[in-house]
Amino acid sequence: MSDRQDDPSTGGSEVTFCRYNATEARRLRDTVEAVYVRSYVDAIASGDPFDRIDVFMHRFDSYVSQSDFDLVVAYRGDEAIGQAWGWPLTEHSRWWEGLLSEPEPGFTHEDGHRTFALSEIMVSREWTGKGVAHALHDRLLSVRPESRAALLVEPQNTRAYRTYLHFGWRKVAQLRPHWDDAPTFDVLILTLDKAYT
Repeated sequence: MSDRQDDPSTGGSEVTFCRYNATEARRLRDTVEAVYVRSYVDAIASGDPFDRIDVFMHRFDSYVSQSDFDLVVAYRGDEAIGQAWGWPLTEHSRWWEGLLSEPEPGFTHEDGHRTFALSEIMVSREWTGKGVAHALHDRLLSVRPESRAALLVEPQNTRAYRTYLHFGWRKVAQLRPHWDDAPTFDVLILTLDKAYT
């Protein structure tokens, strides 16, 4: 089920946000790909196999197999200009595979209610710096019932890294995902019950 709402935090630019479940997200595959292409221009152009469009969309197809997958898309008129998604981790999730060190005993214990995995936030290049990413972040996470959220960020992606730290995230570990050609990421955690109360 989707909902569409205006968001005044994007500087009066008439950006609206719509939330989609896994079934709806699968039908939006072309939209998701188009936003990726307009958002990750430099990464795609780098030739890194991990950032190839077909490889990214293969990962997306895997993500939407999660029954509780949650997608928020930002629109300017009818054009999708940004998106963010994730899902709650269960005891069978592979999210923590490749963790280089466990920050504390029980850190990776998941039950479907503890951790929301924030997998992606992206905004079309021409819309960066206009508050869309922050609005997507808050729109996606503010309604989540989990107690914490986790995300992976490449350490050299300094712009995104600084942004996440500004949003209240903190580094706790490093992880290299099971995906082919995946880089090593820093693991960041956000305590949701403190961020949105």
